[in-house]
Amino acid sequence: MPSRSTTKDIEHAPVSDDPRAWGHARKTLTLVIVPSPSMIAGLATTIQNPLSVFILVQGLFPLVWSAISEINGCKVVYLSLMSLFIVGSAVADTSKTIGLVMGMRALQAMCASAVMAIAAATLADIYEPHERGAKMGIYYVAPPLGASIGPFLGGIFAQALGWRAVFWFAVISGTIVLLCLLIFFKDSLRKERSLSYQNVLRKRLKEHQLCTAAQSRVDIMECSTDKSQQLPSEKTIEGLEAGTNTPSALHTINDITLSFTDVNPLPPTILVLKRWNNNVILLASGLIFGLSFNLSYTCTGTLSTRYGYDALRTGLVLLSSGVGDMCGSTLGDAHGGKTHLEMRLQSTLPAMTLVPLSALGYAWTCQTHQPVAAICVMLFIAGFSSMWMYSSTLAYIVDANTGRSSTAVATNSAYRGILAFIAAEIAIPLQDWRWWNIHFWAGLLFIMELLVLLVLKFGNQWREKCEEAERRMSE
Repeated sequence: MPSRSTTKDIEHAPVSDDPRAWGHARKTLTLVIVPSPSMIAGLATTIQNPLSVFILVQGLFPLVWSAISEINGCKVVYLSLMSLFIVGSAVADTSKTIGLVMGMRALQAMCASAVMAIAAATLADIYEPHERGAKMGIYYVAPPLGASIGPFLGGIFAQALGWRAVFWFAVISGTIVLLCLLIFFKDSLRKERSLSYQNVLRKRLKEHQLCTAAQSRVDIMECSTDKSQQLPSEKTIEGLEAGTNTPSALHTINDITLSFTDVNPLPPTILVLKRWNNNVILLASGLIFGLSFNLSYTCTGTLSTRYGYDALRTGLVLLSSGVGDMCGSTLGDAHGGKTHLEMRLQSTLPAMTLVPLSALGYAWTCQTHQPVAAICVMLFIAGFSSMWMYSSTLAYIVDANTGRSSTAVATNSAYRGILAFIAAEIAIPLQDWRWWNIHFWAGLLFIMELLVLLVLKFGNQWREKCEEAERRMSE
């Protein structure tokens, strides 16, 4: 019978060419390459003022791509997404109608969001849990770096070369990243460590057994003589989960090829959402992103109407928030989950005071028409403290969902996209009441902090209870 720790053991199932045994040079190269598409993704999000539907699409589509990556590997997904991103950018540049531009922006959003979700899972594949938090912090400098320089570059291109120039910049930068992924990136997916892959194998095995029982008198000999179509036994799959398979059993597993028709994002997503600790921390993560998006959205309108700033100067002001994001991303996960996974969230405690106060301080500086330098300071503190908290919650989400970390991060993107969409839709009709809107979000941030504290206190119990329920269902 599998032990209670089955969900954790899958991280160390025996595999050939173990990514966690790669040399320092290979791991460092991966750590350099993986953030590149994420930086381009962050840049694409903000280089033009994003529509709320852009953010919604950006949040939901990683669910599909993460399921593909857990079956077919990350490299094929990276290459496909960056190719689509380049095509979408090129078509948007040459489009003659606003509808086509919006459609291509949606395609950009779909590609941009997925690479950010899958990249976190790639790092989880190659680093041990005690190393993962620090590496996540290094990786997560890339998306806010792209997002922070996006408005600045967008302002320069719009004033010097016209709005279409931003799409050609996306084409050129996307092509460079695509070539780096094609030449230097080595896929880190190992089938033995993917719960999604194992679940599909089990499904295929049951279908095969039913087929064999129904056609035993006629076709059983044909099925048994076709070596390429033999599926692993249930014992082999159980050994795969427990990490006790022999090399011959592992060879049998590797001979099975699953196609895109086997990809279904719903089952792994449902398993992620069944866990209370996941839902609570995902909601907290979504509220953090909702605040960041709301501040950026309202700041653009404030600088334009109250300060008379153009796109370039607005981009320079918003750069302060991005710099805060980059600084804050390196501070999360100081504890590394040494006692249990929820200990990672202790690193969020110092930032809890800063997050709501920075939102209130930003609202006060704008409402009282303080110098722009004061707005920059508030945006820096807001970005610094919110990203500090987010980097820790992201590391926890990855480690609390071993075997399906890509799906967990994609579900996190869905939460963030939905709440950011709601934030934008609320902010639009409340243009004249934007300060009360920020006060409302400051109140939600206090709720967010309570959610994080709940997971810190009870998350270990919730998680172990759900893992035990999953284990009983699989027996």
